[in-house]
Amino acid sequence: MFKQNLKIIFVIIGALIGAGFASGQEIYLFFFSYGYKGLLGVAISSLLFSLIVYKVFIIISQNDVKSYKDFLNVIIKTNSSAKNRLVLLTNIIINTFILVTFFIMIAGFGTYLSENFNIPQLVGSSILATLCVVILSKEIKGLIKVSELIVPVLIIFITIIGAFCFKNIDFANFNIEAEKNNWLISSILYTSYNMILLIPIMISLNKLIVKKHASKIAIIIGAITILLASSVYIAMTKIDVDIDSLEMPMLYVISNQFPYFSFIYGVIILLSILTTAVSLGTGLLQNIERNRKTKMAILVLICIISVPISAIGFSNLIQFMYPVFGYLGLIQLIKIITVKT
Repeated sequence: MFKQNLKIIFVIIGALIGAGFASGQEIYLFFFSYGYKGLLGVAISSLLFSLIVYKVFIIISQNDVKSYKDFLNVIIKTNSSAKNRLVLLTNIIINTFILVTFFIMIAGFGTYLSENFNIPQLVGSSILATLCVVILSKEIKGLIKVSELIVPVLIIFITIIGAFCFKNIDFANFNIEAEKNNWLISSILYTSYNMILLIPIMISLNKLIVKKHASKIAIIIGAITILLASSVYIAMTKIDVDIDSLEMPMLYVISNQFPYFSFIYGVIILLSILTTAVSLGTGLLQNIERNRKTKMAILVLICIISVPISAIGFSNLIQFMYPVFGYLGLIQLIKIITVKT
């Protein structure tokens, strides 16, 4: 049972630590840009993660949820006619966001290979798209296997970088002048948009979920989240240039502070992108189709489309799409918290 719980934890954390997280873009956008208050935002967001993950697990196990539509039918309370329309609209919005975020992962992979190895953006994106087709052809088993192998490495390495940076930190750097004051809203938005991505993945794990272990899993996930997000935040205090000019802030930190780790962290970013892309693909296919043959056709089509879209740019996609869907996810967050379990 312990091993089964670890599988669940690694899958969820693997979905969370994507290109945006490992590169530093997400932590900068939602936390670091708010100065020292952003660190408090990290703590609040992580606690909220624990609460929502626990509630979602309970909803899934109590109601035998097998699809996102089933999940929405549980949390949306209204008359039958209006409810059906609302469930349909919400499902479309959720699937759109998952699809866009999948495109962001493909773009991030291509961006990194382009900037560091001079591999053309479209070629790098095509590599990840091909890997996704291969891994996702094995459905949930492929996601679990990838997460078990990669996520422990991601957790250990990001924590080590944070510890090194904390050891030599100048605490004056936490008093960053930040004109923006809505740090609390930002931390809630970070949780809300991530849960849009995580819930379909959690539903795909429904056969592994044991209700009595939900609270333990949720607490561990919250603890790992605050550890990793704080590590990235602390590392970013070492940046001495305009962060807005950096596509991947964490790579700048590593190359300047720990040049001997540069290549390893590059691999870490690529692996984190891979785990999230596979997670997103699993969640999306779970939502839209159950027939295996049709799933494969949709998967191949999505991966082909993702390559030209990736040319839009990694940071541009993150900075525009994530906050927008964060606000949309707030409604779902409120529904989950208030539903009776």
